[in-house]
Amino acid sequence: MIPQEIIRRKRDGETLEADDISDFIAALAKDEISEGQAAAFAMAVYFQGMSRDETVALTLAMRDSGLVLNWNDIGRPVADKHSTGGVGDNVSLMLAPIAAACGLAVPMISGRGLGHTGGTLDKLQSVPGYDIMPDEAKFRKVVAEAGCAIVGQTAELAPADRRLYAIRDVTATVESVPLITASILSKKLAAGLQSLVLDVKVGNGSFMKEPAEAETLARSLVEVANGAGLETVALMTDMNQPLADAAGNALEIENCLAFLSGEKTGTRLETVVLAEAAEMLLAAGVAANHDAAIAMARQALASGKATEHFSRMVHALGGPADFCERRQAYLPVAPEIRPVVADRAGYLSSCETRALGMAVVELGGGRRRASDPIDHRVGIDRILALGTKIEKGDVIARIHASTPSDAESAMAAVAACYSISDEEPAKSPVIIGRIG
Repeated sequence: MIPQEIIRRKRDGETLEADDISDFIAALAKDEISEGQAAAFAMAVYFQGMSRDETVALTLAMRDSGLVLNWNDIGRPVADKHSTGGVGDNVSLMLAPIAAACGLAVPMISGRGLGHTGGTLDKLQSVPGYDIMPDEAKFRKVVAEAGCAIVGQTAELAPADRRLYAIRDVTATVESVPLITASILSKKLAAGLQSLVLDVKVGNGSFMKEPAEAETLARSLVEVANGAGLETVALMTDMNQPLADAAGNALEIENCLAFLSGEKTGTRLETVVLAEAAEMLLAAGVAANHDAAIAMARQALASGKATEHFSRMVHALGGPADFCERRQAYLPVAPEIRPVVADRAGYLSSCETRALGMAVVELGGGRRRASDPIDHRVGIDRILALGTKIEKGDVIARIHASTPSDAESAMAAVAACYSISDEEPAKSPVIIGRIG
């Protein structure tokens, strides 16, 4: 295998053979490909694209660059969910224990925040003692005992993806659909899943702003995943406003526990969680139809079993045994809590969701650089949904900040994210489409 020949052929728009892709990725994982060659390959793919078969080959090669887990001894269907990222999107925190309570095994490999979007691992690190990077033996033990484990990508899983992503991040090739597809799916395939549900976000708070862009990515993910032998369905969901009524790490853990306790019924968040739970249960074959799957998920919540599985997961991964019962004693609290008030009466008509997410980053709840520490206390909560009728002076959100000056800045930034109109805006569906 001559790396520059593979790069040249892709640069010139040729279709690469699966063996060529496999050899290139194997060499990349062994540091036998230079950063310049990897960057050139990524740029060639960015401009020339890849066919479905090429993308399947790339995904499988990246999967096989490291450890591939096997769950044949678990005795339950093995399933997972992945979101492309948004603001106030804490669905994974509730979805994993709901699915576990319904009889699934959920070995969920999650990530940190990226740009304006929150990261599931950052949220879980709000919980004292929670180990986001257990070794394989502990990971398996937690999945077996709690039914679910939400952890980070270890060095052994898809190492070629980790190296290629770092290069893409600094060479303006992140947005390539084949490379995004292979990056997401290689890690999921390495986790040994039998089925996968994808949540592809659409709107001004997501990486895919337009429905056509999101559909292109969703179709690529579904087609490649199924081509690689992983049964997959994708839901396209709205991200033109925060999904939950909280954005920020500890605040989203609090929101998760409130949801599991039945305090968030009738919300957009509930719609997405139940829809994705139903897709997981249907794909795993434990529900006969959509209505039965929704009923199972609702029962897992109402019975308290979903909360029990969340609690078992937290404790098994090093968190307090009584975390769910005494969360106020454990979750960090910001010293400054300030209201954002409406300057006029009317209806909340639009939200600059990305800017709201960046307000959380500015408060210290996200990272400007990979090495930045996270302040788990800070963020925004009590966020009103679009379409809410308000009076002048009503609270539309609350700021949680570490200093008075940070609070003042965030109050102004969040207020500027919202438009208020005299007429009630048309309601937008939270689930835009399904691709199976």
